[in-house]
Amino acid sequence: MKIVCIGGGPAGLYFALLMKQQNPAHDVTVVERNKPYDTFGWGVVFSDATMDHMRTWDRETADEIQEAFNHWDDIELRFKGRTIRSGGHGFVGIGRKKLLNILQARCERLGVRLVFETDATSDEDYPDADLVIASDGVNSRIRGRHVDVFQPDIVTRPNRYIWLGTHKLFDAFTFDFQRTGHGWFQAHIYKFDDRTTTFIVECPEAVWKAHGLDQASQEESIAFCERVFADTLEGAPLMSNARHLRGSAWLNFQRVVCGQWWLRNRCGSHVVLMGDAVHTAHFAIGSGTKLAIEDAIELARQFQRIGGGTEDIPAVLAAYQEARRVETLRIQNAAWNAMEWFEVCGDRYCDQLEPEQFMYSMLTRSQRISHENLRLRDAGWLEGYERWFARRAGVEVPEGHRPPPPMFTPFTVRGVALKNRIVVSPMAQYSAEDGLVGDYHLVHLGARALGGAGLVFAEMACVSAEGRITPGCPGLYRPEHTAAFRRIADWIHAHSDAKFGIQIGHAGAKASTRRAWEGIDQPLPEGNWPILSASPQQYLEGVSQQARAMTRDDMDAVRDQFVQAARAAHAAGADWLELHCAHGYLLSSFLSPLTNQRNDDYGGPLQNRLRYPLEVFAAVRAAWPQDKPLSVRISAHDWVEGGTTPQDAVEIARAFKAAGADMIDCSSGQVSKREKPVYGRMFQTPFADRIRQEAGIATIAVGAISEADHANSILAAGRADLCAVARPHLANPAWTLTEAARIGYTAVEWPRQYRSGKQQLEAHFEREKSLAASTGGKG
Repeated sequence: MKIVCIGGGPAGLYFALLMKQQNPAHDVTVVERNKPYDTFGWGVVFSDATMDHMRTWDRETADEIQEAFNHWDDIELRFKGRTIRSGGHGFVGIGRKKLLNILQARCERLGVRLVFETDATSDEDYPDADLVIASDGVNSRIRGRHVDVFQPDIVTRPNRYIWLGTHKLFDAFTFDFQRTGHGWFQAHIYKFDDRTTTFIVECPEAVWKAHGLDQASQEESIAFCERVFADTLEGAPLMSNARHLRGSAWLNFQRVVCGQWWLRNRCGSHVVLMGDAVHTAHFAIGSGTKLAIEDAIELARQFQRIGGGTEDIPAVLAAYQEARRVETLRIQNAAWNAMEWFEVCGDRYCDQLEPEQFMYSMLTRSQRISHENLRLRDAGWLEGYERWFARRAGVEVPEGHRPPPPMFTPFTVRGVALKNRIVVSPMAQYSAEDGLVGDYHLVHLGARALGGAGLVFAEMACVSAEGRITPGCPGLYRPEHTAAFRRIADWIHAHSDAKFGIQIGHAGAKASTRRAWEGIDQPLPEGNWPILSASPQQYLEGVSQQARAMTRDDMDAVRDQFVQAARAAHAAGADWLELHCAHGYLLSSFLSPLTNQRNDDYGGPLQNRLRYPLEVFAAVRAAWPQDKPLSVRISAHDWVEGGTTPQDAVEIARAFKAAGADMIDCSSGQVSKREKPVYGRMFQTPFADRIRQEAGIATIAVGAISEADHANSILAAGRADLCAVARPHLANPAWTLTEAARIGYTAVEWPRQYRSGKQQLEAHFEREKSLAASTGGKG
């Protein structure tokens, strides 16, 4: 087989040597535009796992790299005059030039033809090649010639960065954050040989321009960075090897994702993308070289598995794309999370967080590293952080005792102290009769109160019969409703140390529908009642009832119904009240531009759309006791173009905070059936995080939080103050107690009637851990 690799970076060189090693009869050429043994850039980073793969596939190359690389386990943060270090992270650093020199020399020894100073612009320049590897980088010309097939999605990110180096050596992967008069700069610093360190400086575009760096020469930019990071550099100069770039050498990162990875061109050659040409990973997690090397390994593996003949090429390339797509998207998603963290940290974290929590937030920025994963990496550091977190929550842990994980620290709002930070989220059960909760609800909510959560919410209690979602939804609009809820509150308070919360709301245009199992959101077959909304609408176009726009009289009446329901919730013994302003229900319909088309003082710009929900909130706050918390649930993202955005959610939260709200419960969606949410674990947590930091109000995270590890990671990083868990609590009323046992935290009180079960469950999880350890996790 005749193979031509266009681009002599790690992907092209490593694939070339692997294929020549696999079959010396292959005719393999690498075409590189630079001079022999010449390259640009400083050091590159990849993980210990990538080195293990390389040892499997070509030990000689891996051994040479190992002799040249710098290995370190520690990550160090320099921030606000503090230095904090955590270990166990396992990175490999090597000079890009040294890495390529090793790969070039290995290629030559194996008989790969290296062609330098040749600027290949087209895959059709090699019409006799059976296989063309387009490993020509982020600005791939080959990809650009076939955009209709490769379908590249290229996003230019807002931060500016400059890739520099220094001869000052660092013994840890170091992150340095420095505040200037115009904002924050951060440096990503790592040693890659015994003389040189990579020193990448990054900042937001606005900060970059405010300092005049858009007009600065390379020399002026370097001098500026030396001044900003003078304390860290300790007099060592910074260097650039990007003299080939015009201007200041400040760049914007480009995220590349391709829909298709290979094709057959007009010459009959098969062309396949590899490395940065097909996918990029931000330097914030240092996985670009890892992806390139592992692309080469996977393609070589598929040739070994399927066959190395020209007739096998289509099947090999299809298998290669399928095998690599999931893994690269996983890495890219992690890199995207890390990249976004660095893009917003100046606005969102640097000023708001103390160094200890900032360090935790930075370590977990990609969501690849969780709370328990940090314990595996550096148990001592994590225990010290948990001790710090507990102290902040008012818990002093004696030396020698294990500090509680963050989810088991107390949290106090006004006069209500929660024993821990887990909330049973309000979950519709559609089992009330004429608004009246009964034995079912007592058992349902009582079981979850016994299950260990700090706060148990009943489902939305509707403020009127017309405000119910379905005929099976609870209400708080008649005296007997109050008495029924009082029975539940009294039982929870008598038999558990959980607090009891009631959420009040009005279904608006989503009212008068069937119970979920009878056809969710479908109108009742008979017995429908008139429905209201901010503007005339049908939730399900052509199916739902038509809601009419509220008049001022309607608004007064409904406001008063909310006030009456708040008073009833207090009379029922609720410890906590939540106002439902999410999911397309009545108050939500005013907030979202998708459902509010009013042309009066309650429509148009956000401040007008907020007017009525704030009016209701103010009336409820006045009626609700001052020593009891009042939270607001919002849809922080409509997931529809033209709808509420996360930035709007920050403004909404600020308005409710100013009106006296204690917390924002951060949900999303369910406002329009045109929504296209992006699901995933903890997928709504970024909204809670952003609102908490930018609006300066406590938040509740909700949505796909299913493990203690999720909750602890969210809380420890300061992304939210409470975690609301819904569906896992449907599956297991004692979810909180179960998760405590799962992570080995035994200092949790169980109901005395259940204590024998506590010991058994803890022993069960301990056996599982021991078994996993003895089998290497293969079970």
